[in-house]
Amino acid sequence: MKKSILLFIVLAFSVFQSSAQNEQPEIKTDSLSEVIVTSTRIDLPFKENSRTINIITATDIKNSSATNMADLLQQVAGVDIRRRGTGGSQADLFIRGGGFDQTLLLIDGIKMDDAQTGHHTMNAALPLEVIERIEIIKGPAARVFGQNAFTGAINIVTKSNVNNAVSANVEAGSFGQLNGSVTVGSKLENSTHIFHAGKMTSDGYRNNTDYENSNYFLKSVFNKKAQPIEMIATFFEKNFGAENFYTPSSWGFNEYEETQNSLIAFTTTFKSERLKIQPRVYWKRNQDMFLLQRDDPNFFRNFHISNKIGAEANASYKSELGETGFGVDLSKTYLKSNNLGQRNRFMATVFLEHRFELADNRLDITPGVAMTYFSDFKFNAFPGLDIGFDITNNLKAYGNVGYTYRIPTYTDLYYNGGGSIGNPDLEPEDALAQELGLKYITPKFSVTLAAFNRDAKNLIDYVRQNTTEESFTATNIAEVNTKGFEFDASYNFKLNNISQTLAIGYSFLEDDILDQNPELSRYSLNTLKHHFTTRLSTKLFKNISQNIVYKYAERTIGQTYNVWDASIVMALKQVELSITASNIFDADYIESGFTPMPPSNVLFGMRYKFK
Repeated sequence: MKKSILLFIVLAFSVFQSSAQNEQPEIKTDSLSEVIVTSTRIDLPFKENSRTINIITATDIKNSSATNMADLLQQVAGVDIRRRGTGGSQADLFIRGGGFDQTLLLIDGIKMDDAQTGHHTMNAALPLEVIERIEIIKGPAARVFGQNAFTGAINIVTKSNVNNAVSANVEAGSFGQLNGSVTVGSKLENSTHIFHAGKMTSDGYRNNTDYENSNYFLKSVFNKKAQPIEMIATFFEKNFGAENFYTPSSWGFNEYEETQNSLIAFTTTFKSERLKIQPRVYWKRNQDMFLLQRDDPNFFRNFHISNKIGAEANASYKSELGETGFGVDLSKTYLKSNNLGQRNRFMATVFLEHRFELADNRLDITPGVAMTYFSDFKFNAFPGLDIGFDITNNLKAYGNVGYTYRIPTYTDLYYNGGGSIGNPDLEPEDALAQELGLKYITPKFSVTLAAFNRDAKNLIDYVRQNTTEESFTATNIAEVNTKGFEFDASYNFKLNNISQTLAIGYSFLEDDILDQNPELSRYSLNTLKHHFTTRLSTKLFKNISQNIVYKYAERTIGQTYNVWDASIVMALKQVELSITASNIFDADYIESGFTPMPPSNVLFGMRYKFK
């Protein structure tokens, strides 16, 4: 009955489009060939980069049927977002397998790693309204970003071009969902400002899965007429029932968690004809309070506060020999915790890379290295090499190889409770990864095909000695080989002279963990062996858009599931109406741990743009 109601709503809204008036100008699809990838010191057009990079544009975000970044990233093949419920309350981030602390998240190039635990990576995810695009760099990225970019990195690029405008958004739907937000853009004589405030609440789709999440974002550029200084400030607070987030239902706990994540950073850029220098200072804070029994705080309570203070400078210099990128990143991390103790860590990283262009600029070769000193894990170096060759103006072959590295989090080292036990004798993880690929880019059609291999040593996983034990101990697995391939394609076409888009992605991944029983592993073996995604964004009328998203997943633990999402958006002058239906056919599945995902649900939205 529930499925029939959802389908009726979607179909009824589609029929209603025939009477829609007041058409708005068409929003054209972003051209990948014009996107400049900014997540490295050497800025390059997307077509010229010799790595596997996915770009989620502002148009893609609008057509994604997603309401938060965790749901959005689910639609990229090779990216595994293991959510625990709705609203983006908590989700782990994976690229090409690996562990949940092996993918680095950045905001405008600022590293958002957390020394406490990789479970907090997505706490820093921004609201979709302020995102210009998302750059997903797959494969070893340690030589570009340093540690934590073990399997890849995701850089969120925030909006910079603003006009004087105000928009308000209200959404309501299943499970008592009620969301509201306001976004303000202000362009003054010598400064620009973007401000966003939002709140998301829900009664929960099952026992103890309610949440109340708040997010605030401010981006300002001062002194535009002289030396512009950019400030970015964020604050996110999430309070949520965490039923079975970390323990099975048989244990009978009633878990609850509250997190806070904030960032403030100041950046400026000095630029001449050949030299560009971008210095930055930043402060990142994360707070985490966890209760094993929600109604009894004294039973078991963890409280952690981590602070990271950093300064960095990245630069590039163009000469007759090519372009050289170099930089330095200094940071100090402080942790106070009733479970992990008081800890601190100093990190210093030096980056160096150079891009050679040969054979009439058809061949590019970019060697590079990142050298890092950790106060508790000493010195490490991550060399790497990217090579690309332009077969035609639109077709490029590329390959890369590199070493990558990750030091344990403080949770890996010292945690004790909730079925997980840390290990202070852990060794850092390291790996050698290789990749070969082809990319074909035109305004109408783009396709990327890549094959990859990663040989890891000392991969950290939580394991138990036998299936009767209920606690998992952090352990270095001797050797792990991960290999696979990915395919991404998108086709932009016109119907009734209106742009339409079809996007398809597929990834295959295989882990070979020597001497390891899958039933004894808690995290690393639950990877996506097969992952297929497709999105069809259509417009039968200029002011009505329909989006259908399909995801198929097969995990290495043997679970398979199919999930369908859809949305319809109608633009009527200053008003935008939307219906988003998630998990339309009520798939029963689990992405992480012991937490079943929500059944079919629907969300109604209205956005009003003030003139």
